[in-house]
Amino acid sequence: MTLQNNSARSTRDYQKSDAAHHIHAFLDQKTLNEKGALVIAKGQGLNLWDTEGKRYLDGMSGLWCTALGYGRADLNAAAARQLEELPYYNLFFQTTHPRVIELSELLFSLLPKHYSHAIYTNSGSEANEVLIRSVRRYWQVVGKPQKKIMIGRWNGYHGSTLGSTALGGMGFMHEMGGMLPDFAHIGEPYYFAEGGELSEEAFGLKAARELEAKILELGAENVAAFVAEPFQGAGGMIFPPASYWAEVQRICRQYDVLLCADEVIGGFGRTGEWFAHEYFGFEPDTLTIAKGLTSGYIPMGGLVLSKRIADALVQEGGVFAHGLTYAGHPVAAAVAIANLTALRDEKIVETVKNDSGPYLQKLLRDTFQDHPLIGDIQGVGMVAALQFAKDRATRKRFSNENDIAWHCRTVGFDEGLIIRSTLGRMIMAPALVATHAELDELVEKTRRAVDRTGRELNVM
Repeated sequence: MTLQNNSARSTRDYQKSDAAHHIHAFLDQKTLNEKGALVIAKGQGLNLWDTEGKRYLDGMSGLWCTALGYGRADLNAAAARQLEELPYYNLFFQTTHPRVIELSELLFSLLPKHYSHAIYTNSGSEANEVLIRSVRRYWQVVGKPQKKIMIGRWNGYHGSTLGSTALGGMGFMHEMGGMLPDFAHIGEPYYFAEGGELSEEAFGLKAARELEAKILELGAENVAAFVAEPFQGAGGMIFPPASYWAEVQRICRQYDVLLCADEVIGGFGRTGEWFAHEYFGFEPDTLTIAKGLTSGYIPMGGLVLSKRIADALVQEGGVFAHGLTYAGHPVAAAVAIANLTALRDEKIVETVKNDSGPYLQKLLRDTFQDHPLIGDIQGVGMVAALQFAKDRATRKRFSNENDIAWHCRTVGFDEGLIIRSTLGRMIMAPALVATHAELDELVEKTRRAVDRTGRELNVM
């Protein structure tokens, strides 16, 4: 399939207008304006085309979200039908609507049975804002209003709003808006970088026990929750050691601290389980969701509450002073229903677990296990990361690893591949519907990008 830019406007015209009117996310706008943004015009399956007709294999599912790929007729039709029937109504004024009710029924049929209620939002960032307020409200209604402190992890990511940025652990984001009170952070379970002489198991326990030390430092009577991604997404697709999550859960239960999982990236089949916490074997009190909920076709997120929290908020909480104009939007709910139905009925999550996920992970390890630039390969299902390293045996990293990874990402675009770089790691998260042939293309183009990076930067 090829694409021609049928608009009378040239790519350069689009780029000039974009530079004149938009501030893009997480980049130097001045630098982008000098070369012009890539103008993506069409998507189908795992493929994207720009306005010059060049094809790219999307190895990042948009932004971790297009689980079913681009151009799904069933999702498009669901949106169109709902636009005709009821394009909008809100969940204020003691009202609701059929689609959001049906979505909740479907969602909770897929979730573990100890969850019971959801609060819908428009994004993962908003879902984590709601999390902060809901957790603090929970402790108020159960008679422990002093439990306000939220503990996150350094290099964790929970969104770009003010509260979610404070909850996250990215210092350069804190610098832009300052930190809020009653937020604290512990180290990340990044074994390759921080493990030292410890075994992976011992490091996992050490990293988990930083949480216990922080709780004791702050006073358990003051700590509301520990919030973390089951695996770190934007922070580098970092999988914790196997010993980590069981110990974190033990600590949270011992000190009566809520355990909250950010499933915005990991949810809805990415690991081969419906939710990433199921893969890692722990039981959170809350889940924040977004991205894969609608395959990114329309914005939607939410906060899922355990029965413990929901029952307290409903029975004891009085007025819950929160609301969003577009929360539970009927068109978003209709698309989410179509998306979750497809994931379930087409057994896509099972396929990721038993077929395509193992295929991708084996292919990556067969290709890069002995590569001179790659020190570690992490991942499961349809998510993976390659760690650039100067020496695999000693886990020595390049001093300019950020530049190396960014160069590789840029070369990937040149090769017709979209993957992501974070710190010294190359990240990929293809659509859950990827075929073996598409995964072959993904890994082969990644290998070419890594090889070119080594040659062009003289690091191989």
